Amino acid sequence: MHFFFPDSMDQVSPYFNFITEEHPQHRIRQRDDVYAHETLSKVPYDGLLISKPVVDGLADRSGNYTEDQKRRIYREGAHKFFRANYKKRNLQIMGDCGAFTYADQQEPPYSVDEVINFYEGLNLDFGVSMDHIIFDYLSDAQIKKGAVLQEDWVYRQELTISIASQFIKTVKKQKCAFTPLAVAHGWDPESYKSAVNQLQKIGYKKIAFGGMVPLRTTDVLDVLRECSTVKRSSTEFHLLGLTRLDKIAEFASLGVTSIDSTSPFRQSFMDEDDNYHTNKLNYVAIKVPQTNANPALVRRIKSGEVDQGKAMELEAKCLDALRKFDAGRRSIKYVLNLLREYELVYAKEGINRSATYERTLEEAPWKKCNCGICMEVGIEVMIFRGSERNKRRGFHNLSVFRHKLSKIF
Repeated sequence: MHFFFPDSMDQVSPYFNFITEEHPQHRIRQRDDVYAHETLSKVPYDGLLISKPVVDGLADRSGNYTEDQKRRIYREGAHKFFRANYKKRNLQIMGDCGAFTYADQQEPPYSVDEVINFYEGLNLDFGVSMDHIIFDYLSDAQIKKGAVLQEDWVYRQELTISIASQFIKTVKKQKCAFTPLAVAHGWDPESYKSAVNQLQKIGYKKIAFGGMVPLRTTDVLDVLRECSTVKRSSTEFHLLGLTRLDKIAEFASLGVTSIDSTSPFRQSFMDEDDNYHTNKLNYVAIKVPQTNANPALVRRIKSGEVDQGKAMELEAKCLDALRKFDAGRRSIKYVLNLLREYELVYAKEGINRSATYERTLEEAPWKKCNCGICMEVGIEVMIFRGSERNKRRGFHNLSVFRHKLSKIF
């Protein structure tokens, strides 16, 4: 099972000073900052997934790349840009068109030639044909509520298949170096099967499944089982944005050979509870918001609701106490009391994370981890505060996800 990590220029600075919260004066992000595969002791994925809108943007919105970064990735190619051969790790890079970014439009925003030029221009290994996502699914529950097939769903499926046909013909005519994939979209198992059947007849041996992230796992399995009945022996399935580790072995038995997801990474700073993963349990990261950078706290200070001096004092005391606890010089009770005092300043009324923080501190999972990051920065990885800590925790989660995946296969 190959795992691709969708890129959004996620890097950390190896020279970031956690005490002063400062980067080196002459830091150049592309040169100095590192990706997950460069900072972890074991590479957490088989490849990267990069989307055209992330790099180039759309007509009405910019991408995640600066103009300098765009020029560099086109000049150097994606492999060199991402240092994909770091320590001979030879990561593969897949490209897609980021269908979620233009889902509200009547038609996809790019031409087939523009998409191919993007994939060829970046020297990618795989290129996904442009698709138009279908968000709705006719589950039994939805049908009971009166949901019916919509003309727009049929239109989007037919348009996706039509573009895929033109895409593979052009790829073959131009003798492109990347391997083409198409995306199957549908609204029930039968419609997905129809899409897979048509895409195989067009000539695709790698087919991705789109629009399945919101689906229940039972619905995903129903779709894969139905599609496996028409799957050719040479065809491989890819799940876009979907992992579901507890069912990944069953997915594989139905033809899935690769997946991609940002979920383990994003949970480090988007989830309320499961911020730090381990092979058995997940933990809550300890929030110590920045007085001068946390938007909610800044608003409360400006409104006069919170005294800035007191907030800054408690913030500094919490960080100092956590570091001294990590060194064995402060008790859990002492740290929890400070964290609670600061929480009463910045958090909404009724929130009390003391019990979950106590569990995190008592079990100290970062002390038992050898991912590379935890050994280097210690308790800093467990502090919910700014991108340098949060992304490192996300990288750690990727390493745990990879370990769990490797135990299945």
